[in-house]
Amino acid sequence: MRIMSLNGWGGKLHEPLISYLQSDQPDVLCLQEVVHSPETEKDWLTYRDEDHILPQRANFFREVAAALPDHAALFCPAAQGVLWDGEKAVPSQWGLATFVHRSLPITAQAQGFVHKSFSPHGYGDHPRSRCAHAIRIYDYTRERAICIGHMHGLRDLGGKMDTPERRVQAERLADLMKQVAEPDDPLIVCGDFNIKPGSETFAVLAQIGLMDLVTTGGFEGTRSSYYRKPGKFADYMLVNQHVSIKHFTVVTEPEVSDHCPLVLEI
Repeated sequence: MRIMSLNGWGGKLHEPLISYLQSDQPDVLCLQEVVHSPETEKDWLTYRDEDHILPQRANFFREVAAALPDHAALFCPAAQGVLWDGEKAVPSQWGLATFVHRSLPITAQAQGFVHKSFSPHGYGDHPRSRCAHAIRIYDYTRERAICIGHMHGLRDLGGKMDTPERRVQAERLADLMKQVAEPDDPLIVCGDFNIKPGSETFAVLAQIGLMDLVTTGGFEGTRSSYYRKPGKFADYMLVNQHVSIKHFTVVTEPEVSDHCPLVLEI
């Protein structure tokens, strides 16, 4: 089984990203920073937040679902705000999505917020709402269930240091995994956590038996060359002792986002 975690950057690198997913076809894709604008057929819209202006693929969720036609597609919105078509405001949802190959039955799932709650009338003030999604699937190859969860950790304008809010989000993520997991299940938790190596988040998740593969694997970072700021770690993938790891890597080529895909084979 091949499990991928990626912050999709709102589909900014649309063509290489879709091509990569069509070629790779992970069994489970945990995708963060997903745009879903069902009221428009436009290809591109613009995100505006003061001096932060970013092109967004208007129906990123729909397009990734089309690239993975043999997968169930599950979208988890964190907020609905507006993107812009010139000077026209277009309602647009923002959140994360999970794509699961149809050969892997989803037997349990939990969706919840690790920071704040759903923001229905605008993206809100920073740090904004953040959600997480956990699933329990049955793997017929191994004849056992596996639990996989991911989140997009809150972005604090002060940086990626530990804060009380980040500790709470880690605790809520652990609680979400407990909702779907049964004793001795293999657990995999991943996503763009927006934290530094050494964060207390890892200690919180260690309480449910999780160990990170990025910080223990000697990787130099999880950001691509499109990320110009210092500090190259943001994305992590953690497993418990019941996960049989065949291979894990941080994919640096091709570049499909300002984040690198994390890929685990079990």
